[in-house]
Amino acid sequence: MQAAPPSQPAPGRLPSGLRVYAIGDVHGRDDLLARLHAQIAADWRAAPATQAAIIHLGDFVDRGPDSAGVLDRVAGPPPIPGATAITLRGNHEAMMLDAVAPGASRQALALWLMNGGLATQRCYPQGVPERHLALMRGMKLTWEAGDYLFVHAGIDPRQPLEAQQESSLLWIREPFLSWTGPLPRVVVHGHTPAQLPQVRANRIGIDTGAVAGGPLTCLVLQDAGLRFLSAS
Repeated sequence: MQAAPPSQPAPGRLPSGLRVYAIGDVHGRDDLLARLHAQIAADWRAAPATQAAIIHLGDFVDRGPDSAGVLDRVAGPPPIPGATAITLRGNHEAMMLDAVAPGASRQALALWLMNGGLATQRCYPQGVPERHLALMRGMKLTWEAGDYLFVHAGIDPRQPLEAQQESSLLWIREPFLSWTGPLPRVVVHGHTPAQLPQVRANRIGIDTGAVAGGPLTCLVLQDAGLRFLSAS
């Protein structure tokens, strides 16, 4: 079976036979993630490709009601059996790890709590289990496929890829968002919410504010095309 034609041309290309499903910021909305995973599974069954990769772009925790459920879900089997599964770290995972580390400073704890960590803390009345800490510690900062770089926040467009700082990958907004020149890769990112996915020549932003009443968005890339799935 062949995949359905993409809804629009993409700014980059993937290797032939690979389909990528990239999921934006979840922020504790395990209900939406469950629905989106079900859509991904149905999409694949309807028109499988040769190989699938499912990548979550970080910010699994904070603000929403079930960060623990989200981490359990992404740690489990992917919605497509045999798919490559990638979990990237977001700035909220970084804040949480800093806040719950042994000997963490009051400043680290305060920063996390005032940025949505209180909702996450309620998920863990007995403390954060080691399996979730290990999952977050093991998350990558970037992943590449074809013409694309997948990252939580973006990159510093003034620096080559090999010189990117972790702080930029997790936190950057400007000058990345307004950069109109070429980048080393087409950057697929979350972190900065918008009402609709942002498709530009040099980047695709897919944080559509799921925790604030927007949908949870999945970008589907294959060959030189793209389309979207969403759960609300």
